[in-house]
Amino acid sequence: MIQKPRGTRDFFPDELEARRDSEETMRRAVSRWGYREVATPEFENLELFTLRSGEGIIEEMYAFQDKGGRDIALRPELTAPVLRMYVNEAKVLNKPVRWFYFGDCFRYERPQKGRYRQFWQFGIELIGADTSSADAEVIAVGYDLLRSAGVRFELRVGHLAMMKSLIVDLEVDIQKKVRGCLDKRDYGALHEVLPDTGRADQLTALIESKNLDDAFAITGAIPEEERIRETFAILDAHEVPYIQNFGIARGLDYYTGCVFEAFAENLGAENQIMGGGGYRLAHLFGGEDTPSCGFAIGFDRVMVSRGEESPRRPVTVAVVATPEGRIDSIRVASAFRKAGVRTITDLLGKSLSAQLSQAAKHADYVAVIGKREVEEGMITLRDLSTGEQKQLTIEDAVAGVVGIGVS
Repeated sequence: MIQKPRGTRDFFPDELEARRDSEETMRRAVSRWGYREVATPEFENLELFTLRSGEGIIEEMYAFQDKGGRDIALRPELTAPVLRMYVNEAKVLNKPVRWFYFGDCFRYERPQKGRYRQFWQFGIELIGADTSSADAEVIAVGYDLLRSAGVRFELRVGHLAMMKSLIVDLEVDIQKKVRGCLDKRDYGALHEVLPDTGRADQLTALIESKNLDDAFAITGAIPEEERIRETFAILDAHEVPYIQNFGIARGLDYYTGCVFEAFAENLGAENQIMGGGGYRLAHLFGGEDTPSCGFAIGFDRVMVSRGEESPRRPVTVAVVATPEGRIDSIRVASAFRKAGVRTITDLLGKSLSAQLSQAAKHADYVAVIGKREVEEGMITLRDLSTGEQKQLTIEDAVAGVVGIGVS
């Protein structure tokens, strides 16, 4: 028996329908903000990713040479491909450009709970706007998406200028060690990296600050202060609940300004479900230096966080028939399908009782066509949830079921 590749999954209909339901909910939510969907190839030139992250990332990727000797990689994320697409084909569009994406990505890493070698990302990129309003909108969209998807989460918002102002004069290697300590909230290690106890205490106090006034009392005046205050004020106007966190340290070499993360309440250790911020990538791919802001949501974690919540699914009608009604049953099924109703019929020549038993496992309604129904030009429509049944014309039966819509 040939098994599926390690780190991948098969999805049965119930699970896939739940995923499609969440996906569509998130698409509708992001569309309300004016973002439109784009799609990029599942494989790109390897250089697209090494330019951003360095050669070391190759060990974590599905990278290979194609038959023409070109270095290719399955995409490990979607921000770089979307910015490559912008530089290649969309630089002349009016700014800002509002795009969203949904797609599968691939990373060669050890599979574990919540981590797969093939996984899905949902995200947005706001390209060409360098304002506090743009930063706040992206954060608000991320909040709206997760809330719409039914995720319970905590949103943390910060700005890298605060931390950078306290470590900018340190050697690069020391800065990296400091960021590692802050990311892990390992204050003991932080004091070992920074013999200057005063500086370590400042960084600790910044992370633990509860409001902007306390944070700026620690950093002193910095050029970005007005923009930071504006961003938080606009977030408040959007009525987005968040926790101030100026200790977000991951991606400091990548992000350039605002940063934010969301953590789901019920995912255990692997609970980060969204991450994003302001960045500048376009110039790496041959474009102009263009301000951008965006985020990525781990869609697989959204599904785990939602748990066993049942998706809305289309109402299903099973058309069953005696031998006398089989030909008429085809026309009845066709009428339901033309009206957009999911409809199933017997293909194995089962008895009426066997058909009814099978229908009870898969359908919400049963349309029965027997000898009497054929003679009278009617059908018997049974609601399987209540047991109630009525003899109706095909038109009335279809109209009744269409009015139900979803279950």
